[in-house]
Amino acid sequence: MEPVTESGRAMKVMFALWDAGDLLAENLTARLAAAGVVAAQANISDAVVENAMLRLTTFDEPVAAVVSVWLTDRRETAAVADILGSVAKRVAGWHVEEARPIEPPVVPLGERAPGLANLAFLRRPDTLSQADWLHRWRNEHTEVAIATQATFGYIQNLVLAPVTEAAPGIAAIVEELFPIEALTDPHAFYGSAGDDAELTRRITRLMKSVNTFGADRDIDIVPTSRYLLR
Repeated sequence: MEPVTESGRAMKVMFALWDAGDLLAENLTARLAAAGVVAAQANISDAVVENAMLRLTTFDEPVAAVVSVWLTDRRETAAVADILGSVAKRVAGWHVEEARPIEPPVVPLGERAPGLANLAFLRRPDTLSQADWLHRWRNEHTEVAIATQATFGYIQNLVLAPVTEAAPGIAAIVEELFPIEALTDPHAFYGSAGDDAELTRRITRLMKSVNTFGADRDIDIVPTSRYLLR
């Protein structure tokens, strides 16, 4: 469940990190808490997922990790960015609006979540208005994505605004959780149970859908291990 405070729903901010250090260190979590973070999650492109069959990079360098934090005060964002900047070569952050079509399983703090967590950075094509793009993505594509893939967790993060200087122009960040076998097995990724014809049908339907809102191009997909830190 997304964090809710006494004063209402917390603000979610997502940071992409390049060339990151140890994000699971206790002192880092403590520093984030001291800066006002009420909840934190780290998605790390680590050795567990290094052989993932699906990995796409549009950025000039591959993203090493994504840290999501929940804050009660927008003014705390700069302090969080500074802390993350102390353990990464480069940091870019965005304020996002979260939707959870499939709630991920609850995992104890600091433990690796089961499976593979893919982070997809989406960009809106210039040919689509914001309203049209959003409708095609959230209202039309969501059902197709769930029906054609073996996801057991699905979180959509609509970018509202950048929170760091010169943050790349990203429209949304999507997190999808798959069985660990999906690292290298297309049938496990798409849930086609070893049926090659069904696999082809699912891939064809999915790609037709992503084409409608531009997610078949200009996209970064980062395979990660998922950790809840706070």
